[in-house]
Amino acid sequence: MTKKLPIAINEEEFHKLIKNTKKTHHKVGFLLGFGAGLRISEIINLEKRDISLKEKTIFVRQGKGKKDRIVPLPKGFKQKHIDIIPFKIGVRALRKSFTKVCNDCGLLKTKPELHFHSLRHGFGSHMANKGVPIHHIRTLMGHSNISTTNVYLELNPKEAIKSYEDLF
Repeated sequence: MTKKLPIAINEEEFHKLIKNTKKTHHKVGFLLGFGAGLRISEIINLEKRDISLKEKTIFVRQGKGKKDRIVPLPKGFKQKHIDIIPFKIGVRALRKSFTKVCNDCGLLKTKPELHFHSLRHGFGSHMANKGVPIHHIRTLMGHSNISTTNVYLELNPKEAIKSYEDLF
């Protein structure tokens, strides 16, 4: 059985997405997906008490598999963003907004398979591209098995190609 690589949104695409998003609570939701690697259900269930501006962390309660974890607060996250939490929209509304904005700004033309979880995949692949150790990525994403996290190394095989070029 073949397994497809996940569709990740990159930094440039994320900035385009944010620039074209009108509603602040949608922007904050997208930022938490891309900048902290949160799943859509984790975003919707977030509470103010889970966010520490001082420590720059988010405490994710009962994520997938009923596991708690701590993730970094996205860069530039401010009190005004926390004031929007808890979200007054549901999973379906946030997902629908993501798809609409992606369509409006042309991202679905270049990546027709983009979906909300692509923000989380973008978080994982961005960290892998920046050289964050795979076991740290695994911890931040809350994966039980390192093989789940390894897929982010495959999205951009720069290191493998560089090793090949160095040897041949």
